[in-house]
Amino acid sequence: MDQNENKNQDKNPNPFKSPNPKKGFNFYWIYGIIIAVFIGLQFLGSNVPTENLIQKGQLIEMLRKGDVAKLIIVNKDEYAEVYVKPEVTGNYEKLKDRSSSPFGGSNPHFIYNGDLENMGELIDKVQTEQGIAENERVYITKESRVDYTGQIISWLLPLGLIILFWVFIMRRMGGGAGGGGGQIFNIGKSKAQLFDGNLKVNVTFNDVAGLDEAKVEIMEIVDFLKNPKKYTELGGKIPKGALLVGPPGTGKTLIAKAVAGEAKVPFFSLSGSDFVEMFVGVGASRVRDLFKTAKEKAPCIVFIDEIDAIGRARGKNQITGANDERENTLNQLLTEMDGFSDNAGVIILAATNRADILDRALMRAGRFDRQIHVELPDLTEREAIFKVHTQKLKVDKNLDLNMLAKQTPGFSGADIANVCNESALIAARRNGKEIIKQDFMDAIDRIIGGLEKRSKIITPHEKSVIAHHEAGHASVSWLLEHANPLVKVTIIPRGRALGAAWYLPEERQITTYEQMFDEMTATLGGRAAEELIFGKVSTGALNDLEKVTKQAFAMIVYYGLDSKLGNISYYDSSGQQEYSFSKPYSEKTAELIDNEVHRMAEEAYSRAKTILSDNIDKLKLLATKLLEEEVIFAEDVESIFGPRPYGDRQLETARDVSREYKSQKERKNSASEKEEISTESQDQPDTTNP
Repeated sequence: MDQNENKNQDKNPNPFKSPNPKKGFNFYWIYGIIIAVFIGLQFLGSNVPTENLIQKGQLIEMLRKGDVAKLIIVNKDEYAEVYVKPEVTGNYEKLKDRSSSPFGGSNPHFIYNGDLENMGELIDKVQTEQGIAENERVYITKESRVDYTGQIISWLLPLGLIILFWVFIMRRMGGGAGGGGGQIFNIGKSKAQLFDGNLKVNVTFNDVAGLDEAKVEIMEIVDFLKNPKKYTELGGKIPKGALLVGPPGTGKTLIAKAVAGEAKVPFFSLSGSDFVEMFVGVGASRVRDLFKTAKEKAPCIVFIDEIDAIGRARGKNQITGANDERENTLNQLLTEMDGFSDNAGVIILAATNRADILDRALMRAGRFDRQIHVELPDLTEREAIFKVHTQKLKVDKNLDLNMLAKQTPGFSGADIANVCNESALIAARRNGKEIIKQDFMDAIDRIIGGLEKRSKIITPHEKSVIAHHEAGHASVSWLLEHANPLVKVTIIPRGRALGAAWYLPEERQITTYEQMFDEMTATLGGRAAEELIFGKVSTGALNDLEKVTKQAFAMIVYYGLDSKLGNISYYDSSGQQEYSFSKPYSEKTAELIDNEVHRMAEEAYSRAKTILSDNIDKLKLLATKLLEEEVIFAEDVESIFGPRPYGDRQLETARDVSREYKSQKERKNSASEKEEISTESQDQPDTTNP
């Protein structure tokens, strides 16, 4: 690390803090200042002065000396003001620097707030004892004074506090959003964030890898906004909307960010849940305000993420009733997108991973003219995504991205980004200077199976059961035609699993009955191995049973792959069945479905037992090897069972991945052995002669 990097680290030691944080003004300071002013005025306007207070004995002494000029009792024995004669003020230290009142007149020299009920009798008694003449005696004067300032403040202060409390509650009810500070009167305002002017998006289409077909369609929409005359001269119309559809993590929101960075037009971004509020009519009001603002900024783009929050198919909802706030919001959205008024220059982009439950009126042409499908990336696209995410990482120059892409079938773009970030964390944990292939492989294993838990206490018998269970999975999958080829098997606990097996599934678009049934058989191979070896089964197959049951149910009820039920599917693409308390089939059909699910699962289990019974010796050898090494690979299985009976193109890839895992494991073991040897040599005493 060079000196410049050290200086930068010293200047900003915390990477999570901005080097020049901008502190915004907190509006609640105004409330605090107002309250402090009111309290201060209350003290300043107090009726009872607190300066130069005297006791009863001091007042009697002053009367005996004849120094008192006059004595005034204020507001019915509240307190007494004592004035002394001018010629004796020098005799009192407190009065030497005392000035007159700035408002004219003079302040009292002393204040007495003791017992004033018998003050008249006391003064007469003292003056009589001193023999003071009648014309020189001091007599009490009573005055009534009204403190208008104090009374006004005493009324205004509670009222002001109530108003401030009301404003605070209204701000909270407004959700802290809206253009006017989030107050209750702005609750119907749109929550859309506008990217225009100072707010810029730095994401471009170069940052979006592996979505070539989706980018072609979305870039055409951007071109519509940049060069509208090119299309309108031929009489064409700019599409009003495009819907991005795909599984979670495939890059729908990333494409929208790229559109915001490339279009160079105002871009409004919000979520479907931003329209939802506890108050009736707020959602529709926010839709109206959104499109009103968008029309003023036209041409522009409005992006609504997770539109299924408000775009679910309408129907008679048995739970919330006919007057549903979500349906009112959807009706307003349909009207604004393609209603009676013109909506030219505003293009709507939306994203969802549940397009099957959206309302048909929302999906029609004229509202969403295009549906852009963003699918999981294939091998080539995964390699491109790895290339994008590794550009900002310090990786080994010899890193093979194609091999990483082969190891991550079924991974989305978000999963690959997580793999890259996790590999960087693993490399930093081992104090590495760069990220090597082993870090990526460890990251993939951790994301798939979880973190290794070698400290978990497992008895020898439990370990043997786990080894035979995993060996059963590996054996059946190796001997079946359509089962996924094996990569590696481990009995080291990971996450919540006591053992795990890595397979390389074939990337196919359609699946047959034979392929799904082979997968079910391989899934039940672990439980079958337990029964064959130990004569009883355990609870370790819970996840396997859950997977098989759901797969059998889907094959029968959804895909129509059962001969007894026939070519019938009860799949509901509209999503309305979620609100229904009744099943779409009769009780007799439900009984038939249960029987067929049970029959299919038992046939798969019986088939797995038959396969393992014919290869019982090889199963035991594989389990023994697994107990010894804890992790075995496809080559180890092949050395016991021989070449896979059904070769396919995925098998060669699985072998390559398995060899890579095995070589990395050998390197790690050799490195740990060297470390142990060096540690032992350091611990040995020095026996050489001096």
